[in-house]
Amino acid sequence: MAQSQIRLKILPSVRSFFDKMVRVKVEGLTPHKPVELRSRLVDDKGVTFKASALYKADESGQVDVFRTPSLGGSYTGVEPMGLFWALAPDAPHTKLMKKDVLSPTRVALEALNGETGKVLASESNERGYMIEGMKRIPLQEGRIRGVLFIPPGNGPFPGIVDLYTFGGGLTEPRSSLLASKGFVVLALAYFRYQDLPKNPKNLDLEYFEEAVTYLRKRPEVKGPGIGVISISHSGALALSMSSFLSGISATVCINACNANTVLPLHYKDIVFPPLPPVMENVKFTESGLVDIRDALPDPTKGKNRASLIPIERATCHFLFAASEDDHNWNSTFFASQAAEILKKHGKKSYEVVTYPKAGHFLDVPYMPYCSSGFHPAVGSVVVFGGEPKAHSEAQLDLWERVQEFFKTHLGNKST
Repeated sequence: MAQSQIRLKILPSVRSFFDKMVRVKVEGLTPHKPVELRSRLVDDKGVTFKASALYKADESGQVDVFRTPSLGGSYTGVEPMGLFWALAPDAPHTKLMKKDVLSPTRVALEALNGETGKVLASESNERGYMIEGMKRIPLQEGRIRGVLFIPPGNGPFPGIVDLYTFGGGLTEPRSSLLASKGFVVLALAYFRYQDLPKNPKNLDLEYFEEAVTYLRKRPEVKGPGIGVISISHSGALALSMSSFLSGISATVCINACNANTVLPLHYKDIVFPPLPPVMENVKFTESGLVDIRDALPDPTKGKNRASLIPIERATCHFLFAASEDDHNWNSTFFASQAAEILKKHGKKSYEVVTYPKAGHFLDVPYMPYCSSGFHPAVGSVVVFGGEPKAHSEAQLDLWERVQEFFKTHLGNKST
């Protein structure tokens, strides 16, 4: 069959949103012959991510990843989005970096002859973050630094403060994609960004209070309360905000600790010291990477209580999501302990969801899995746990739950 008739199709369109599924099909192949599909992207740091899978064309000369099983490569079996979730970095210990959400992430796809390696067809999928008409407003309001995302259409919309991981700077993909679902989202930086401190000695809850007050006063934001979404280190900040600040109705904590960690947290005359790690509990993997899963002690015991966030003070709804194979720390222990504390104080407005075989960085759907990386608080590379497929499935499930949770407890006009 002439090569000009071989086509790689991305359906419904070559343009999609980052969190949306697309269908990859190759047509015009020689029936029953092997074909390799490859995907590739270069992130904003210049790191290349790649995946590949070996398929066999059916009797009509087609490979449809929704129906055809992969026989080997980055994944096996029928995996409709395998070429996306299995993308792995060329540079070890790397998480995909997306600084500029105004431009899409471009994933290049190729079909190659499985015997000769010759490229038969190619196409690109542009995976965007901003729906048409959405506003992206960089913020310098008083002390607040961050970016505000406002969806198109007639508001007001529910408001959400988005706090990301320890390490500083600002990460916008989750905020922009959440805003596309009909929320006003403030991606809030809290250090190492613009004129914020590079290496703060402590964090002040008053800064976060200022952000909550600002967001609640925006004309596009409907009240009475707003939401907070957090992951990892920022989970304790979200819990502190929920416990001490007024106007928070719904809080999501993803793979968080229920005690303050790393830096002292101040609020008025209260100081939460960081939970002290138990150094003898730090282990090393066979490949020599640091495993800090069991480094943090039980925050309810003895002197550790000074670091415990008093979540029984909170009046909001909580969603705790925890990966069972998180090696950054024991997320499932902290999540169940937080739920236990709420229950003991007669609170019923919480849910806990756990994910077997998922790792630390539960992000938006189809964000490539990150197995290890440099940990700024540890000063070395640590393992984050999880398996790529289970981790990807957890990201998909959690993304739907998060939207549902905020819609239920903040009330939202769907766009």
